[in-house]
Amino acid sequence: MSPQDWSAIALTLRLASISTLLLLALCIPCAWWLAHSRSRLRPFMEAGAMLPLVLPPTVLGFYLLLAFGPHGPVGKLTSSLGLPGLAFTFPGVVLASILYSLPFVLQPLLASFRAVRQEELESALLLGAGRWQRMRHVILPSCRSGLLSAACLGFAHTVGEFGVVLMIGGNIDGETRVISIALYNQVEQANYGAAHQLALMLLLFSLAALSAVYWLNARQKQSE
Repeated sequence: MSPQDWSAIALTLRLASISTLLLLALCIPCAWWLAHSRSRLRPFMEAGAMLPLVLPPTVLGFYLLLAFGPHGPVGKLTSSLGLPGLAFTFPGVVLASILYSLPFVLQPLLASFRAVRQEELESALLLGAGRWQRMRHVILPSCRSGLLSAACLGFAHTVGEFGVVLMIGGNIDGETRVISIALYNQVEQANYGAAHQLALMLLLFSLAALSAVYWLNARQKQSE
């Protein structure tokens, strides 16, 4: 593999790490609200959050590119604030990855939060625990496997992204070229040996991530 391929691997791991941390911070409160809200808007908000599961990544990438461009709403806002644009930049790819990987983190959290027993929450409330204390000492510990599954799926999905990253980030070495795009470049150049190494790396990583998720789910069922 070329130095550019190793640079793409490092950039992919950086992108997946940042995106996963931001996704967990965003999805934990959102998932708790969706799991327990009685608002009439809840089904529509949940459907919107899950839309990337069925939406082609190039469609999402296209609309993000329009929004991030100089004539789009986000592009005009960043320009008025004197900030650099998001299109074809690493921060733009991070934001696109967060939106595209959102359902893969949200779904395991939703399932875990909906499985929390009401008796545990009521007991903590009777003991005087506040909202954040209940979240920290009761809810999150009981949903540990769901949190780990969400982190594994979010990280693995970000590592394997192609369409969204290509649309919003392009193919800039050291800035937006991730493993999947590096693999595409090697195939285009007929460097099948390097392409095989990158593809095998993605295959083994995806298998390991899914195995970890299923192991965590099986362990959770055994503990119940």
